[in-house]
Amino acid sequence: MSKKTLPGVTRRQILTFSAASAALGVAKAANAITLKGTPVWSPFDASPPPQIETEGWVFFTDAEAAALEAIVDRLIPADELSVGGKDAGCAVFIDRQLAGFYGTYSRLYMQGPFKPGTPEQGDQSPLVPQQRYRLGLAALEQYTQTEHKKSFKDLTGDQQDEILGGLQTGKIALNGIDSKLFFDIALKNTMEGFFADPIYGGNRNMVSWKMLGFPGARYDYREYIGKHNQKLDLEPLSISGGDAWKMKS
Repeated sequence: MSKKTLPGVTRRQILTFSAASAALGVAKAANAITLKGTPVWSPFDASPPPQIETEGWVFFTDAEAAALEAIVDRLIPADELSVGGKDAGCAVFIDRQLAGFYGTYSRLYMQGPFKPGTPEQGDQSPLVPQQRYRLGLAALEQYTQTEHKKSFKDLTGDQQDEILGGLQTGKIALNGIDSKLFFDIALKNTMEGFFADPIYGGNRNMVSWKMLGFPGARYDYREYIGKHNQKLDLEPLSISGGDAWKMKS
């Protein structure tokens, strides 16, 4: 088949014309109707977040949760800008995520073979997040009991920082799981919990958004478009909605 096109007409234009013609044909055949009025819609109609009906921890045991809260509080320590990871709800966020499809990687291909990969290939572990936390927290407890005769949560801040640094670099070895693998997922999920929408359990009271000046999930910015280089001081808004989502009469 010849790849030549008409003089002055590019292949991209031909593809664009073809796509537009197909769309018009479909619309005509379906007797397309223009929607009028305000469509009935609510947040997460198509993909709702996990609904947690119970109080307390969903995936973690109390002992695991206490250790994780100590970890997130060292990864994001409280300072003059914000509360720490524990008070921001980072451990709660992780708990809720592990109880859902993320915890089992049910939406990822997780069949073998599992072989060590190059750094460019990324994570090649067969362990899903639920296993990584369960094995990692148990191994961390074993390590701190052996080295300090205490649980991680009962150590001083400096001791906790030293251990976390050892996990990050691989200097400290854990039984049953690669220490860097455990540290990396804990750090990643802690940051996600600190900055994610509060509907997922973290970023309590939108503390990180207020710190950054992020306005959140506002659906309409038309009245602010022309306000360049101005500090707007908008109150952050969660995906779950609020008074700012109400239609103005």
